Amino acid sequence: MTLRVAVQMDPLESINIAGDSTFAIMLDAQARGHKLFHYEAGDLSYRDGRVTAPARRVTVQRVEGDHFTAGEAETLDLAEDVDVVLMRQDPPFDLAYITATHLLERIQHKTLVVNDPASVRNAPEKLFVLDYARFMPPTLVTRRLEEARAFHAEHGEVVVKPLYGNAGSAVFHVGRNDANLAALTELFGQVWREPFMVQAFLPDVSRGDKRIVLVDGKPTGAINRLPREGEIRSNLAAGGRAEATDLTPREQEICDALGPELARRGLLFVGIDVIAGYLTEINVTSPTGIVAIDRFNGTDTPALIWDAIEARVKA
Repeated sequence: MTLRVAVQMDPLESINIAGDSTFAIMLDAQARGHKLFHYEAGDLSYRDGRVTAPARRVTVQRVEGDHFTAGEAETLDLAEDVDVVLMRQDPPFDLAYITATHLLERIQHKTLVVNDPASVRNAPEKLFVLDYARFMPPTLVTRRLEEARAFHAEHGEVVVKPLYGNAGSAVFHVGRNDANLAALTELFGQVWREPFMVQAFLPDVSRGDKRIVLVDGKPTGAINRLPREGEIRSNLAAGGRAEATDLTPREQEICDALGPELARRGLLFVGIDVIAGYLTEINVTSPTGIVAIDRFNGTDTPALIWDAIEARVKA
């Protein structure tokens, strides 16, 4: 089976090929004989029932500084000219991102979009996870200072973070005697119109924040991400480091609870975050971490992703 695959992502020139999950997925697709095209989310257009994008035919190789070649842009009808669209641009999950999901939803009668754009739109990382509150640490979603103060007083130490951030940006630890909660609430209210999230601080974050990848609802591997000295954020993009790990019975229980719903929604490639047995996020927009997972575990997650994609195309 040879597929024509359009990859909607950030500029190829700017990626770090050593750890970029999308690049690893593209390499495996190319090795299988699939044809790759690249465009950016801002290139999408709609006219007379057609969703199009000027896309470049690309080939990729794991050579730093010379990792891709691209042809001239050609306008692709994403419902007629390709078999699969990989929606892999990074958040922020803003109105531009949401608009892209609406446009891509219009081609799904003919083209497989991974992850399902309607499901991505309806399952933002820090809100979809509330469906599984039984696995979460104590959590508050609010814009109100008095609510945040009461939660802080109850739990002593909390973490404050935006609902639609990514890569650990704007995540704050508020300690027991910290007087910054009011200022943070004011800041969040000025920068973002939506509520923010407050969670009970988990001291065991110093022992790591586990990223678990699920492909078509099944866990395929994990890494433990350790924060650097003086940090609570363990995201690799924020300077965290990875180490090998296995799933605990509690983490397997979480995966078993989430898996069937992820598969049903067409969320084929998902990364969940677990700290000390508590589920904190379900990442569906552009999950990462598979390069580190495969390096530590000797697995081949891109191959599993393409096996799942090819099975869905055939179905």
